[in-house]
Amino acid sequence: MIVLFVLLCFLDGVASQIRYSVPEEQDHGTFVGNIAEDLGLDITKLSSRRFQTVPSSRSPYLEVNLENGVLFVNEQIDRELICKQSATCLLHLEVFLENPLELFRVEIEIVDINDNPPGFPETDITVEISESATIGTRFPLESAFDPDVGTNALRTYEITTNSYFYLDVQTQGDGNKFAELVLEKPLDREQQAVHRYVLTAVDGGLPQRTGTALLVVKVLDSNDNVPVFDQSVYTVSMPENSPVGTLVIQLNATDMDEGQNGEILYSFSNHIAPRIKELFNIDARTGRLEVSGEVDYEESSMYQIYVQAKDLGPNAVPAHCKVLLKVIDVNDNAPEISFSTVTESVSEKAAPGTVIALLSVTDKDSGENGQIHCEILGDVPFKLKSSFRNYYTIVTDGPLDRENADSYTITVVARDKGIPSLASSKSIKVQVSDENDNAPTFTQPIYDVYVTENNVPGAYIYAVSALDPDIGQNAYISYSIMECAIQGMSVSTYVSINSENGYLYALRSFDYEQLKDFSFMVQAKDSGDPELWSNATVNVIIVDQNDNPPSVIAPLGKNGTAKQPLPRSAEPGYLVTRIVAMDPDDGENARLSYSIQKGNENGMFRMDWRTGELRTARRVSTKRDPHQLYDLLIEVRDHGQPPLSSTASVIVMLVDSIVEGHSGDRGSSKAKENSLDLTLILIIALGSVSFIFLLAMIVLAIRCQKDKKLNIYTCLASDCCLCCSSCCSRQARARKKKLSKSDIMLVQSANVTSSAQVPVEESGSFGSHHQNQNYCYQTKHQRAELSYLVDRPRRVNSSAFQEADIVSSKDSGHGDSEQGDSDHDATNRGHSSGADLFSNCTEECKALGHSDRCWMPSFVPSDGRQAADYRSNLHVPGMDSVPDTEVFETPEQTGDRSFSTFGKEKSHHGTLERKEFDALLPSTRAPYKPPYLSRKRIC
Repeated sequence: MIVLFVLLCFLDGVASQIRYSVPEEQDHGTFVGNIAEDLGLDITKLSSRRFQTVPSSRSPYLEVNLENGVLFVNEQIDRELICKQSATCLLHLEVFLENPLELFRVEIEIVDINDNPPGFPETDITVEISESATIGTRFPLESAFDPDVGTNALRTYEITTNSYFYLDVQTQGDGNKFAELVLEKPLDREQQAVHRYVLTAVDGGLPQRTGTALLVVKVLDSNDNVPVFDQSVYTVSMPENSPVGTLVIQLNATDMDEGQNGEILYSFSNHIAPRIKELFNIDARTGRLEVSGEVDYEESSMYQIYVQAKDLGPNAVPAHCKVLLKVIDVNDNAPEISFSTVTESVSEKAAPGTVIALLSVTDKDSGENGQIHCEILGDVPFKLKSSFRNYYTIVTDGPLDRENADSYTITVVARDKGIPSLASSKSIKVQVSDENDNAPTFTQPIYDVYVTENNVPGAYIYAVSALDPDIGQNAYISYSIMECAIQGMSVSTYVSINSENGYLYALRSFDYEQLKDFSFMVQAKDSGDPELWSNATVNVIIVDQNDNPPSVIAPLGKNGTAKQPLPRSAEPGYLVTRIVAMDPDDGENARLSYSIQKGNENGMFRMDWRTGELRTARRVSTKRDPHQLYDLLIEVRDHGQPPLSSTASVIVMLVDSIVEGHSGDRGSSKAKENSLDLTLILIIALGSVSFIFLLAMIVLAIRCQKDKKLNIYTCLASDCCLCCSSCCSRQARARKKKLSKSDIMLVQSANVTSSAQVPVEESGSFGSHHQNQNYCYQTKHQRAELSYLVDRPRRVNSSAFQEADIVSSKDSGHGDSEQGDSDHDATNRGHSSGADLFSNCTEECKALGHSDRCWMPSFVPSDGRQAADYRSNLHVPGMDSVPDTEVFETPEQTGDRSFSTFGKEKSHHGTLERKEFDALLPSTRAPYKPPYLSRKRIC
């Protein structure tokens, strides 16, 4: 029968222990017990929880069905082979389940059956007894051996019934039985020399089993004295693993007889166990008991050695003693570590306390030699947790980070408490599996990408890159552009990105003149769960390319040709015109140079390559220049690579005077309408001007005499600049001091009528600033003051301004006009043009011709688009006038464009719009306004 019972359940709910028993010699498949049912486990979940046995505890004799938890006999069990003479024979089996981890210890007791009869070492046992032996003398008999244990072991001995002997059965300290033959009746060798009996050994099994041997008793002649031991029982101790030859005990027996009857021989008793003879040896002559084999405490902690002493006399009777040897345990076994289960990998987000492995530690030694301390070597995020007895689990002891360590080698060291201590170690390797805990990171937060304009659509422009310390899908990065608007259009119409490698491509050809830069966000996203991402800013900067040729915007003319007059009396350096061009490019691509390509073979003109000013290089000579026209081809070239250029055609016409050149048609029409002779009008006008000038000189002399005490000369007259101008001129020439540009300052005059506007332009710029104010110019030393008043803004040709500057520079310094003098020229031109040129002067000024105001007209375009610089109306003696502004004719005046271009052509419809021109030109500075001139109007 199979006995199934549960002995023990413990271990705080983590592990339990059950116990079964099964008789030995059972056939294969014999049912032992159902572990799952006895432990109260759900049989349906055994497979999912990986129900299994610990490898180190597996036995070939027993097997567990992992599907239903049934424990059965796998191989026939021989208890005597497994446990020998041990009273209890146990087999151990450990089983466990995962998720969560549960460990169970199963003990299987192998129950002995009476399958072995007692047996004697020899079939014949001979005992020699002296006939002189007295009644009661005992003779130990050789013991029988029964490998069974318990009730099935040897129980008693029996002998054939007789009248001379009986058996006395004794029990040893270890429970073994042995028999002694006791003399019950005196022997008489002469009557019977040999006695034969059947000796039977009987066990306690059911049914009983017996073993027999033939007992032969030989009756000998008497030997009166037998040997005697000092003690009947000797108790000694010895460490295990003592080397061969180690003395166990020196025995000593004495015999009162002499001769051979007193000479003693020592030997083991007949009933001693065979293993004793293998481990020990006794010297027959000396009685020295020595070690002859390997004494192991783990095999047996105590040995009982029976020794007999027998003399050499006839009919010798042996004496017996027992040596009780206690084996002292030595720390000769290091702990043994056995891993039952190991998790190959653990997630880096595993919570502390996650089980990684299950192990057991054993030590064959006893006492402190068998007490074990376990630990994990090194600084690793794992720790040992004791389960029960010598079982441990390895669990996590902190957060794991695969990016810092992707695997750990866990070394467990087991050390006993013996002296010296013994230790053993065993290592396992655990991989840390990746989790998506790191977002992609760009190599830089902001990328500046420079793209040259006119790029090929679809061309590669840059590559952004992001890194992710994770692995696998968690590190697979895809790139995308975040939606935004650029100039009202989606960013996806401008650039695209390769989602796999972050390569950026331009989807259109960029134009620097339309778009100089734009920005967008790039996102890098991994493929983990959940997805993580990061962003970076990309600044695309369009680099200018020289793709626009210069555009000539002034001077304008008909049929692509501008006509400019040149007076025959012009001095070298006379400003004929100024070429104004613009280039929408930037930097060096927009820096322009001007040059004359054709029409200047005789070197009549020179061109300032920086400002575009076309000036005369010499005086006009009728002999050298017999023709009336100069057809000049002006080239404007930028400094780009390669350079682009445009040309403008300028026809310079020689005229007697500027006014004649511009007003010939008007003069001829007036001549038809008015029959009055022009020469007569000039004579009358000159006479009137001379008279008025004489009166003005007298008044000026009186006023200047009064102001001399203050050492300052200021024109305060509100009607005309004649007096002030002539006075200041004479005072300046009287002091014989030549003025320089640094001696001149701009003084704001009093307010004039709202219709009068004086444009002022900062030096070096094209922008204009209009205010309803007038300005006078005075020296630092306040020697003279010049003021100019503009009564009516009129549109005149820019060459008129330039000629006015030339005339101013020719002032003779005398009071009257002379031939070739600026005063004289100005007067003549004044009569030729009527009131248009000298509309700002009084009749007295016209008659005398001495007022600087008369030959320094101001100009404000009627449409307010462009204004002349105040320096165009200023003359400093001894210095050339360099005008900074040009006058642009409207389409009504010209009716056609005045330039041709090479390369990209820009269309200009009529006059340049004010907002376009202001975008090209910087603002001007407001002129200085002295406080003492702000209350009165200064001309």
